[in-house]
Amino acid sequence: MKNQFIITAIYFLMIVSISGANPGSDKNKVANKAEEVSPLLIGEQIPNLTLKDSEGKNFELLKAVKEKPAVLIFFRGGWCPYCNLHLRELQNIEKDLIDLGYQILTISMDKWELLNSNINKNNLTYKLLSDNNAEAVKAFGIAFKVEDQLVEKYKTYNIDLESVSGEKHHILPVPSAFIIGTDGMIKFEYVNPNYKVRIKADLLLAAARSALN
Repeated sequence: MKNQFIITAIYFLMIVSISGANPGSDKNKVANKAEEVSPLLIGEQIPNLTLKDSEGKNFELLKAVKEKPAVLIFFRGGWCPYCNLHLRELQNIEKDLIDLGYQILTISMDKWELLNSNINKNNLTYKLLSDNNAEAVKAFGIAFKVEDQLVEKYKTYNIDLESVSGEKHHILPVPSAFIIGTDGMIKFEYVNPNYKVRIKADLLLAAARSALN
């Protein structure tokens, strides 16, 4: 009962935080700002996507999820300190998630050649995947276009979005967490346009437990 209350509270936060979203429409489009994304919702089927792993090999997302339920995390990239902190928090609950029968899959805009650097930097043992062409973030409805002024500002911090993605789209995801069942359906999600706020590891673990019921 306590876990169910936690999950309900998180889902409510997710809904109110995306004030500009229009659920169920305009999927595969790129929002003008993070607050205007329209993510896939609980109960919807995830798309059939092919990503790249840290060795440059194709990774079929839907196929992998049908073999084992997944905690799926979208983050901005290895250049983002908030993302790296969250990735390290996830590492702390990986064993608990594995014991529950889950796998952790994380997706960023980094080109696959940069993934191992992030794995080593954060001592990660779960899988990092590349969505540098932005197909996955668009299909999940969490993609937005970074304003040109911000793109240039990032460069003053030695962050070149084109260099890390290998693309010129200037697209980033709203950092998100999805729990996916072996039927390919979304059981839980947390999507917050404030990139500084991520779901806490203990709450994500509680959500994962609840999703099995």
